[in-house]
Amino acid sequence: MSLRVVFRVSSRAMSSSAFPSLRKRPPIVADNVYDSFASAVGNTPLIRLRDASARTGCEIYGKAEFMNPGGSVKDRAGLYLVASAEEQGLLVPGEPGIIVEGTAGNTGIGLTLAANSRGYRTIIVIPETQSQEKKDTLRFCGAQLIEVPAMPFANPANYVQIAARLARALQEHPDRPCRVVYANQWDNTANRLAHIEGTGPEILAQTRGAVDAFSCAMGTGGTLAGVAAALRAAKPDVVIGLTDPQGAVPVTYFTTGTPTAGAGSSISEGIGQGRITGNMAGFRPDFTAEIDDAAAMRELNALTLHEGLQVGLSSGINVAGAVKLAEKLGPGKTIVTVLCDSAMRYTGKMYNPSFLRTKGLPVPAWLDEANTRFVADGMASAGEAPTAQALLPFDLASVVSKAIEGTEIMSRCITKL
Repeated sequence: MSLRVVFRVSSRAMSSSAFPSLRKRPPIVADNVYDSFASAVGNTPLIRLRDASARTGCEIYGKAEFMNPGGSVKDRAGLYLVASAEEQGLLVPGEPGIIVEGTAGNTGIGLTLAANSRGYRTIIVIPETQSQEKKDTLRFCGAQLIEVPAMPFANPANYVQIAARLARALQEHPDRPCRVVYANQWDNTANRLAHIEGTGPEILAQTRGAVDAFSCAMGTGGTLAGVAAALRAAKPDVVIGLTDPQGAVPVTYFTTGTPTAGAGSSISEGIGQGRITGNMAGFRPDFTAEIDDAAAMRELNALTLHEGLQVGLSSGINVAGAVKLAEKLGPGKTIVTVLCDSAMRYTGKMYNPSFLRTKGLPVPAWLDEANTRFVADGMASAGEAPTAQALLPFDLASVVSKAIEGTEIMSRCITKL
């Protein structure tokens, strides 16, 4: 399965205080008209992260995986898991088939959409602790969703273990009417292959081979191990960084050789693996770091307020990790990380002040009423004002009332600013 690289990256750096014209667009790409979901997966743009780049003196880019048709980096794995099953004859296009998978959400979404595009259906087993937004999306995509309590992998009640047993039971059922496949994103190396053949070569082409380092967190291990394999094959001196949330096993394993969980915990989803998977086999990072959720949230809030990028918490872990790697390598390097998915899949957590406060995490300034008051003039030029109200030395609500005065909605309009 080949993926054509069609995006190009400008080599022109942009400082945090210099904004180019919004009308200056990159060249129109004429060969990105596709005939299917599968063809549209991949070839996501690289976006220069101005704030992180300015702070470190490096060029830090985020691979915009939230722009995949299913909304996350896991579209790549989902597509290759289906393709692998077809190549092995486990599924046959045009014939009914069922794919069973245990997932924290995003792989299930990508897998379900890829399956839908080929005429198959999915059964997804998911921990009930995952975001409601992802669970709703799975149902909206047509997945048969089974929610189970969150348990460690070693427990037979763990969602991955249940998915494997469910697939086996369906395969052995005497009345089974169609083919049944267990996708097994964790140990099925078709996951890693998606990034060896797709994500890695895209990064090399987009940076014109000038990438000095790549880093991200590990979930299944497919993204980091796959991109690392592709980059190292082309550039043996490239630096590969594993930047995981607190409490994850991989960082401890790759630094001590013992697969035990590190200290702390994280509210992030889909990363922070509790074991070493088949997709991690043969992989070893050059750099490791643990990122706490507070640092990740600060990066996410900066991305939203200063760069107009709303991405999920795993992306915050990745950007904070890329910053740490940049500080280790020193200025002048080109570093790429992954913007995995959209913040819209985590609104009940990331934009819930009550939830964030219970976890001791920073609340986005624009959601904190204490920060929406008028601020000093200098804040406006620095882009630090969290809301429009914070730029105004008068009450915006009074002006809104004047704007709707005399209209038919005046008597029943309740404005909350």
